[in-house]
Amino acid sequence: MKTQRLLLSLIAGSALASSFVQAEDWPQWGRNQHKNLYSPEKGIPHEFTPGDFKRGTEEVDLATTKNVKWVTKLGSQAYGNTTVSNGKVYVGTNNESPRDPKHKGDRGVVYCLDEKTGKFLWQLVVPKLGAGKVSDWEYLGICSSPAVEGNRVYVVSNKCEILCLDTEGLSNGNDGPFKNEAEFMAAAGQPPVAVGGSDADIIWVFDMREELGVFPHNIASSSVVIAGDTVYATTSNGQDWSHLNIPSPFAPCLVALDKKTGELKGEEVSGISQNLMHCNWSSPGFGSVNGQDMVLFGAGDGFTYAFDPKPVPGEDDIMVLKEIWKYDGVPDKYKQANGKPIKYPLAEGPSEIISTPVFYKNRVYVSIGQDPEHGEGVGMLSCIDATKKGDISKSGAIWTYDKINRTISTVSIDPETDLLFICDYSGFVYCLDANTGEEYWVYDMKAHMWSSTLVADGKVFLGDEDGDFVILAATKEKKVLNEVNFGAPIYSSPIVANGVLYVGTQTHLYAISK
Repeated sequence: MKTQRLLLSLIAGSALASSFVQAEDWPQWGRNQHKNLYSPEKGIPHEFTPGDFKRGTEEVDLATTKNVKWVTKLGSQAYGNTTVSNGKVYVGTNNESPRDPKHKGDRGVVYCLDEKTGKFLWQLVVPKLGAGKVSDWEYLGICSSPAVEGNRVYVVSNKCEILCLDTEGLSNGNDGPFKNEAEFMAAAGQPPVAVGGSDADIIWVFDMREELGVFPHNIASSSVVIAGDTVYATTSNGQDWSHLNIPSPFAPCLVALDKKTGELKGEEVSGISQNLMHCNWSSPGFGSVNGQDMVLFGAGDGFTYAFDPKPVPGEDDIMVLKEIWKYDGVPDKYKQANGKPIKYPLAEGPSEIISTPVFYKNRVYVSIGQDPEHGEGVGMLSCIDATKKGDISKSGAIWTYDKINRTISTVSIDPETDLLFICDYSGFVYCLDANTGEEYWVYDMKAHMWSSTLVADGKVFLGDEDGDFVILAATKEKKVLNEVNFGAPIYSSPIVANGVLYVGTQTHLYAISK
């Protein structure tokens, strides 16, 4: 009898193990270097209730929620995407819900929270650039998604700086060569603030404006990608307030830094800044084809680039990132009509790239779009053959899909089915075959969409500007599993980490779990 019980126990344990997918962190934008917004985790709830606010407050009453683990108040605007690593949650926002009275006024902020409880641990506070809307728009906060590796956090600030932080904040001392946190966090012309354990510990700072002559347009927004000992980031170099002049036409749009020291290791010299339409807001990705690593970048000139990640000497002693290939994502029909060029940003005309290129099975998936302030317009989604070299604008497309409108959203692909999901600014969600581009269905959210789709547990999660959060079945047949309204716009993308679904609205971050 004992032997039989043991055998049954072993069989049951084996069955459980075979169906169990290990929980994992989401340490960077896109979960990993490939930037595919997919999680292999199972058991993610699609039925939940965000709850009601306690009367006269902005605090959610957890007694009125369902399947909500915790909720924390953010600022008044939050565009950065949540990341989770080693028991901590990181999210960018502004300072309109001050955690510390010594930090007053409009600031860029990154919160570090306890993963289990949502408790506030420490924050990075960055004063405004002082250039007005043109380079640091009011109350946008920090739009970059922190990337975590070991005990280091890498993020791009609203002042167009790349920063490396200690995951523990100043609670375990002031580590690294940077010792001026008190001055860094003070507004221009103000005395240093009294920093403490609830403040960020800055390891190093790389100022892209000072070091590279970059002119950020509206906001610096890149989320970095880390490969080996190198951090790659977009500079957000763009136009000035007139939308006609490019103040820094020779500044790089993509840079490589030593992750340990912040030293500049290399930069692109492809002339992107001279040809940009508006700005460079896309975040870089990473992939490898036949042993060739490549940094992937969707640029402000409408091209997707693959760069060799190892900088080599160029002219004037500049270390450069050499092109492996480039692909023009803007079809000719968006550039000219009746023999005349179509001017940017007309709805029927060309667009740059704001979404992040996704690497999947030696292919790169990327879409074109514009600043949402420009409104709706025509778009294009391209599936690019990453095995090619040179200018592959005419030969590199495996397939294209032009029924999509302008989008700033990144694709998500389910590797179990090869189904691709993407949404556009107009509010449509598309399900396509990742291999062929065949359309299976289109779903209308009936509201503008800034965020991207997330695929996990056979479901598609996404939110819109009206605060509606929809869960669709990740199948060839269109099926709505649930729709929930959070009461505030959703501009950031949902993520899954360690069995928990994170949904960030403009004002609150929700941790959703059974």
